[in-house]
Amino acid sequence: MNQWQQQPGDRPTPDRIRRWNSAGWVVFGLLPPAVAVLDASPARRYWLLGLLTLIALCYTVVLTRPDNPVLRRRTYLVVLALVLGATSYLLDGGAAFYVVSLPQFWLFTRAPRDAITLSGAAAALTVFGGMLGQGWSPLFRTGNVVFTVVAYVAGVGLGLWVHRFVGQSHERQEQLATELAVTQKELAAAYQQQGAAEERERLAREIHDTLAQGFASIVVLAEAARAVTVTDPVRCAEQLTSIEQTARENLAEARVLVGSAPESGVAPGSLATTLRRTLDRFVQDTGLTVTTELPDIDLDQRTRVALLHCTQESLANVRKHSGASTVGVVLTELAGGVELEITDDGCGFVVEESRGFGLDGMRRRLAELDGELAVTSSLGDGTRVLASLPTHSQD
Repeated sequence: MNQWQQQPGDRPTPDRIRRWNSAGWVVFGLLPPAVAVLDASPARRYWLLGLLTLIALCYTVVLTRPDNPVLRRRTYLVVLALVLGATSYLLDGGAAFYVVSLPQFWLFTRAPRDAITLSGAAAALTVFGGMLGQGWSPLFRTGNVVFTVVAYVAGVGLGLWVHRFVGQSHERQEQLATELAVTQKELAAAYQQQGAAEERERLAREIHDTLAQGFASIVVLAEAARAVTVTDPVRCAEQLTSIEQTARENLAEARVLVGSAPESGVAPGSLATTLRRTLDRFVQDTGLTVTTELPDIDLDQRTRVALLHCTQESLANVRKHSGASTVGVVLTELAGGVELEITDDGCGFVVEESRGFGLDGMRRRLAELDGELAVTSSLGDGTRVLASLPTHSQD
């Protein structure tokens, strides 16, 4: 344990204050009596030097030994009071030594009452020791009593003020620490809630872009198959095949969402190949005309998945809302990026009035990859969706 470490129940005392007090006590407390007694008789000199050495050793033990600190400090202060009385007797007065030693009664006690009692006992012994050495008249004449009493009274007043100030600071520190702990818990809870909300939003987007679109396709295909069950059995069979394929894809996506399958979206390789397959299915299911410009561009997995979902969402909107007859899909490689443009000649809509989840989901998905989504449309004038993404290194 560090020699300056506080014990339970102690008021915090800065290490710097104790170090300065130790240095001042040695220089102005121990050295002057040692120098003053050099011209005294051998017996008096040896006794005083022995007492100064004893109290110095006791002080060192108090600072360096961690076990039973309260008892050791109290014992040390009792010994210090006795040494102050004996020094006052040997030097015919020891007010100066008492004044320099007075802070220790406040630094080494836990309660003001103990400091007042022990420092008062030390003052009484200092006065009594001087009285034994010179008697009352010389004692008052040299000012030993006056200085000792004044120092004691001033020390009590200053000690009580400092103790109150330090106590208030300590209580404020504990209050701030408590408030900090509460704030940290609240922040942790807020981050947890934010993370849960973001995860719910991500899952909602994934479900919308995969399962919801798949189920919508199954519904449309099933209605179409039922309509031609008798009149066009071949077309009905094709619709049923599309339903089966879509259901299988939805099952695969569901397994990905619950974590029982590897990451899906698009197989490694060319995005153009996956987009052609998706567009072929769209043509087969809707009978619309689709024109494409899909060069083979090597892209990382997350970029391919984002552009595929943008295509699927745009095609779903064309099928459900646009009433278009022609759809155009153009993939373009740019310097440091890639663009996917999807256009239709449908009825269009007012972009500012759109409240659907699909466009917002596409924007968020692209934003996660530092990309942008631009939607241009007007009533009766078709729709243009432009997804822009920076290119990233391959996974």
